[in-house]
Amino acid sequence: MILLKNATVVNADGMCETDVLIDGETISHVTPNIECFGAEIIDCEGKLVFPGFIDMHCHLRDPGQTHKEDMESGTRAALAGGYTTVCCMPNTTPPLDNPAMMNYIRTRSAALDNADVYPIGCITRGQKGAELCEYGRMKEAGAIAVSDDGLPVSNGAVMLNALKYAKTFGLTVLSHSEDKSISGTGVVNAGENATVCGLRGIPKAAESAGIARDVLLAEEAGARLHVCHVSTAESVDIIRQAKKRGASVTCETCPHYFAATDDEILSYNTNAKINPPLRASDDVDAIIEGIADGTIDVIATDHAPHGFDEKNKEFDYAPFGTVGLETAFSVAYTRLVLTDAIKPTDLCRLMSAAPANILGLTDRGRIEAGARADIVIVDPDAEYTVDARTFKSKGKNSLFDGWRLNGQITDVFVKGERKTL
Repeated sequence: MILLKNATVVNADGMCETDVLIDGETISHVTPNIECFGAEIIDCEGKLVFPGFIDMHCHLRDPGQTHKEDMESGTRAALAGGYTTVCCMPNTTPPLDNPAMMNYIRTRSAALDNADVYPIGCITRGQKGAELCEYGRMKEAGAIAVSDDGLPVSNGAVMLNALKYAKTFGLTVLSHSEDKSISGTGVVNAGENATVCGLRGIPKAAESAGIARDVLLAEEAGARLHVCHVSTAESVDIIRQAKKRGASVTCETCPHYFAATDDEILSYNTNAKINPPLRASDDVDAIIEGIADGTIDVIATDHAPHGFDEKNKEFDYAPFGTVGLETAFSVAYTRLVLTDAIKPTDLCRLMSAAPANILGLTDRGRIEAGARADIVIVDPDAEYTVDARTFKSKGKNSLFDGWRLNGQITDVFVKGERKTL
């Protein structure tokens, strides 16, 4: 048994000063002044104790791209960032588009015994946007959702059928909403900075038009839709209005969309090349407003590791993506909680409770008796400088390298087992 003493427990619906007793894989008691002879005692005075974070959107690159990341390095990076559950996107080599690939991910995750990994299966075979995958068989093999992330499903009829088919099996569609005919060959946000840098711009409408279409299709199908990596003011408003109509739509954003603007591209830093791209300050303000008013449900990482040589190229030729598992909490805590945009309870909702609810992971996302003992202990007063060279991830391509952040992860428990960070 493990006893967390003097803990400030943070749940989505409130905070309290209490003790937490872990018995095996579950939390047995959450109450003040617990006495338990023989238990290992951890003093949490001055610390915040959250339910384990759940990342709905990361890229572990396994199988087939393991020079960028693999299951072991990715799940160790997850633990370092306080993530006890991660959901890996299917744009691997080969893609995660059949039951055998789901089995591979779940079996490999169990063998490693780090953060728990759930595969997200492809919407279409080979992510080619045409033939739907076998959602029922993939779900039986462990798929927790479906997505063609990295690519939008451009054909509206295919997307509508995917939403209807996913509904049959109780699966949520995670949509990379983008109109490729608008984004074209762009590499950064269309605007003044793109012009100054001489880089091809991606209009904001490429994202917002794609989201508008997908939201309408989800309403037509009566199906659940989760919109990935929301980055524009227009996108937030589209989703806000859909929720007011009663649509079964949720969405996520990522730390880089509320913590950074496209000013980051002025130095031609390829770690700032992300899809969707970093936006202007008014979009950042709208993202923060959407987080604060509940329009945005989840903070995900879109953790996208690449090799040094891949990113160390001219801006046009470098791949999109930044790593995020090891910095997401600290960026969110620093830029949202310490600025009073949200409260710690809101951060718990965004990083633990809401992802658990959307994905149907009913045994986690909350610190209470009977819940799975996935727990993160944070020192809120610890300040540190991000050094990507020390990351557990193989990917060192961090937009936040060198940033000064607050909120250090000190301890992580997965199913009651204290993990080495």
